[in-house]
Amino acid sequence: MSKKSTDGNCECGRGVTRRGFLSAAGASTALFAAGARFQINEVQAASPEFTTEDMSKITLDINGQRKRLLVEPRWTLLFVLRDRLGLTGTKVGCERGECGACTVLVNDEPRYACMLLAVEAVGKKIVTLEGLMNKEQLGTTQQAFLEQDAYQCGYCTPGQIMAAEGLLRANPNPTLDEIARGMSGNLCRCGAYTHIFEAVKAAAVNKRS
Repeated sequence: MSKKSTDGNCECGRGVTRRGFLSAAGASTALFAAGARFQINEVQAASPEFTTEDMSKITLDINGQRKRLLVEPRWTLLFVLRDRLGLTGTKVGCERGECGACTVLVNDEPRYACMLLAVEAVGKKIVTLEGLMNKEQLGTTQQAFLEQDAYQCGYCTPGQIMAAEGLLRANPNPTLDEIARGMSGNLCRCGAYTHIFEAVKAAAVNKRS
């Protein structure tokens, strides 16, 4: 049988009072927040702090231009392209070499910029989406993607174009199977693969004409 306290709250034998529950919840939240702050501070303390002396002076060949940079050894090519050089045509996707949104050409071969350190790209020729254009005019592969409607949301499109460009530089007249294999490292979550393959075929024809 339940009984009531003087303030009217139920003091059931199997439960807790509303006031007791709220007090316990508040205490748990405070303890969790304190623990989270401790963990964050611990991680920050363990993270290395780079000074100017720890950074490397490098020169990168990007879209035919030499770029002199001061970089941390841990910076990826993706980070340097976007955040240090403003070449935002290279997109940030999974950042673990799975989606292909950050694809660029390194010595004419498609590479994931998120999986390549900037210091590893020294001495190599890097081409980004911007490097396919002639001022404001689209490159052949870019134009083919536009004409074939080879995109929906468009986020993966820059990486798809760079993969296609790399494929066509290595194989100017690919079969459909070769196109499928060449583009297999780039994911399109909208599922526009049929149009993407048609765009690659059209770009191949246009490049040969």
